[in-house]
Amino acid sequence: MKNPYQPVKANILEVIEETPQIKTFVLKPENHLEFKAGQFVQLTVPGVGEGPFTPSSSPYEKEKIELTIMRVGKITSALHNLKENDVVGLRGPFGNEYPIAEWKNKEILIVGGGVGLAPLRSLFLSLTHNLESYRKVVLCYGARTPQDIVYKKAILDEWQEKYRGKVSFRITVDKGDESWKGKVGLVTTTLDGIEEEISNVQENPVVVCGPPIMMKFTTLKLLDVGYQPANIYLSMEKNMSCGVGKCGHCQLGRFLVCRDGPVFTYEQIKDIPAIWD
Repeated sequence: MKNPYQPVKANILEVIEETPQIKTFVLKPENHLEFKAGQFVQLTVPGVGEGPFTPSSSPYEKEKIELTIMRVGKITSALHNLKENDVVGLRGPFGNEYPIAEWKNKEILIVGGGVGLAPLRSLFLSLTHNLESYRKVVLCYGARTPQDIVYKKAILDEWQEKYRGKVSFRITVDKGDESWKGKVGLVTTTLDGIEEEISNVQENPVVVCGPPIMMKFTTLKLLDVGYQPANIYLSMEKNMSCGVGKCGHCQLGRFLVCRDGPVFTYEQIKDIPAIWD
């Protein structure tokens, strides 16, 4: 039986600088590690510690796994100092995934803010792998500035060209510059008129991931336009630590995020006090 506490070694194949504070680490695990979009892994920096991160690569990619990570503290700073051929540890996957199998023939809305696009990238790549299974996919994304856009070349150019006529993109920045020709405004503004593009919001799913304040106001706007709480899927990666539901650090009401999440519907958690804190 696999020991959930024992990491497997993973070699860093490549380090990609997405923004000044965000890097993508392309890893090759020593043993095969299979995950579903929405699940997370525990990544170990030898001699420093470990932390939970949601893969940003396609679950259909079997040889490697990608993690997109913002520098925010001790472990992430140590990660950002690593380079190609360094070794880290991985354990998992843990948690539950997005219920993609239930979304066939649905019109799917994805809303991401900042580095919250990282776990949504895994979902997006899962959906586009079988794009004919869905009636429509709409991707909304907001970043602080054009320089803060994660996967900039993909989201502004490659994906839009590859999925032209099949996926709709609504991209915005809080503050533009002389080079930015796109929309300026908070990510919630990408939802203006969304009910005209999604034919029946009451029956279709929406997935939200980003900073808590962004998720809060995005959820409120989705409710205003008619999305149902049971169809609003939130990635609540809140204070996770051990990854296996033992330490209690990630308690959210009656739930443990690492065990019962990190994917929840708004219906599941809407009555829990201070869910956005």
